[in-house]
Amino acid sequence: MRASILDGPEPDPVAEQVEGVVLAAGLSSRSARYKMALPLGDKSVIERCVEGMVDTVSRIWVVVGWQAEQIQRLLARYDKVETILNTRFREGMFSSVKAGIARVRAPRFYLVPGDHPVIGPHVYARMLGAAGDIVIPTFEGKKGHPVLFRSHLIPEILAQPDGTTLRDYIASKGYVTVQVEDEGILLDIDTLEDYDAIRERICAFGRDGVES
Repeated sequence: MRASILDGPEPDPVAEQVEGVVLAAGLSSRSARYKMALPLGDKSVIERCVEGMVDTVSRIWVVVGWQAEQIQRLLARYDKVETILNTRFREGMFSSVKAGIARVRAPRFYLVPGDHPVIGPHVYARMLGAAGDIVIPTFEGKKGHPVLFRSHLIPEILAQPDGTTLRDYIASKGYVTVQVEDEGILLDIDTLEDYDAIRERICAFGRDGVES
């Protein structure tokens, strides 16, 4: 059914109500290179993913596994970011989902794969205005990322049996959608061809890769 930076500004009370979970533990088996560290302009893929949400949240949990130390080095300068090592990452993405959301303490949290580097900050801000336990953005009728959850669902998600996928869980609970004007919610890096397309997008639309 669908239905922190030193000496910076005062904390945003809205941001204090939401955290982010980024899934970055996978093997990058389809891209032939380690995609989280691939350069996009002056930053890596994982840095761009984190920066899309950093102003909207109080904390970002990045779940790492394969190449964990490399991601930790890339993200060391971000005060809001903490990494979580998922030793079971070879068991699939849902193991990383569980490892990440178990740390969340805010009333809501975003969940996004780390290979989505061109989601604009306005997407995260717009989603916060939607009511619903699970909120999914859409672009031209297609669902994308991130997904925004109410944290009271965490115990239920953690209790899901092996073999469950996040898609299965969301379908069983129902969700609401929010239309956004940002194709970046659909753009991930599965292959090197995907990577080349996103690099071209950043060249065309600027450092954020977002069409204005």
